[in-house]
Amino acid sequence: MSKYVLAIDQGTTSSRALLFDQSYQVASLAQHEFPQHFPQDGWVEHDPEDIWNTTLQAITEAMDQAAADASDLVSIGITNQRETTLVWDRRTGKAIHNAIVWQDRRTAEHCEQLRSRGKEAIISEKTGLLLDPYFSASKIAWILDQVPGARQKVAEGHLAFGTVDSFLLWRLTNGKVHATDATNAARTSLYNIKENCWDEELLSIFDIPASLLPKVKDNCSYFGTTDIEAFSSPVPIAAMAGDQQAAAVGQACFKPGMLKSTYGTGCFALLNTGADFQQSKNKMLTTIAYRLEGKTAYALEGSIFIAGAAVQWLRDGLKIITDAPESTALADQADQTQNLYLVPAFTGLGAPYWDSQARGAIFGLTRNSGPAEFSKAALEAVCYQTSDLLSAMKDDWPELENRETVIRVDGGMAASDWTMQFLADILDSKVERPPILETTALGAAYLAGRHVGFYPDLEAFSEHWSCEKSFDPHLDEVSREHKLEGWRDAVARTLSKV
Repeated sequence: MSKYVLAIDQGTTSSRALLFDQSYQVASLAQHEFPQHFPQDGWVEHDPEDIWNTTLQAITEAMDQAAADASDLVSIGITNQRETTLVWDRRTGKAIHNAIVWQDRRTAEHCEQLRSRGKEAIISEKTGLLLDPYFSASKIAWILDQVPGARQKVAEGHLAFGTVDSFLLWRLTNGKVHATDATNAARTSLYNIKENCWDEELLSIFDIPASLLPKVKDNCSYFGTTDIEAFSSPVPIAAMAGDQQAAAVGQACFKPGMLKSTYGTGCFALLNTGADFQQSKNKMLTTIAYRLEGKTAYALEGSIFIAGAAVQWLRDGLKIITDAPESTALADQADQTQNLYLVPAFTGLGAPYWDSQARGAIFGLTRNSGPAEFSKAALEAVCYQTSDLLSAMKDDWPELENRETVIRVDGGMAASDWTMQFLADILDSKVERPPILETTALGAAYLAGRHVGFYPDLEAFSEHWSCEKSFDPHLDEVSREHKLEGWRDAVARTLSKV
């Protein structure tokens, strides 16, 4: 009898594969990092073949670790970095340009032009998103306009667009299926999340032909079967979800008011608002949390571009640490009398500022500032940014203000007790960490297993969720507000629009 679900977790800096057993335990995990490409200031690209090859390597290694073959798999779930944009030739499966990553800001001028033409209101009304380079639509238009012959190939029906989930699905099914799920479609600026369909008016605004687009399905759906040598027999692909929505599923955030925050390359907080489309007054995003059996649950989302990436900068840019855990040890040694504020706007600022032209800055330096203080500032910056998101969410959704706020955390940085304690202190809220931090992959695995009857319904899955460690706030109100005032001042000095 088949005994595992394979979760493919294709992220911004690495591709991972995990096998989950019927008790939701990780039977094996393999991960491969791949290069980041920065052709110009504010531009971020991935080689699509790096995405594919590292995904295949991770799948092969994870299955080898568990001594499993295709017959041991009940299904596959895919979760992915969202908004990252690929356009490929249907005849060859080869991308016509590098993948343009969600962090990329090259289309800022295009977005400003559309804003000056009064298009932002209709885009926001239909998609719940802001008009920003973050999302896929302007990236697609850039590829079509900049790659020679691309628009002619579109007219001839030869090109396909997809976010990473669609690209992997195309490759896994050997070009037989061009599809995505509602959560990924919702991040393109082309999908009407009220009507649950691609929107002709939005396509016209961005000058994107409908022939490029994948079919949109529920998160739990039959997406096709594998048809590549890595699998000795066909395996059904039974779920797809954007990484942040998959993490919310993995955290069992199925009830309105439940809130999760994921700390990976970026930081993303998702607040389940149920069946209500809640338009933000504070530049939060309204998005699809999940769509099951044709029923849509919505969420308010706050997106921070740089979280774990700031720790990578300490390692790869400044070279003051050799691995991520070292940042926590250094932060613990920092001079507490120094108040350094790092505003990590390396590729602009996300919610609630949405300033694509802002760039990173650090304030409060003294002659005694060193690696420990820089590490402390980098970790604290993630928590300060989360505070900005939570404040905006409480204003948008007053029900949140009237209850005890508990935040379920996951992602690599959530493993740091030091960071999670500071998060609880600066938010003045309880922070709960589950025993499995692989909640993004768990969410994809659960959805895929649920579709084929390997896993139970939402309620039973929710009962399985447990807290490995909770962090209660200990910082007094005066100290908290003093620290937040310093943060707000640092951000104000960084914004390009001030």
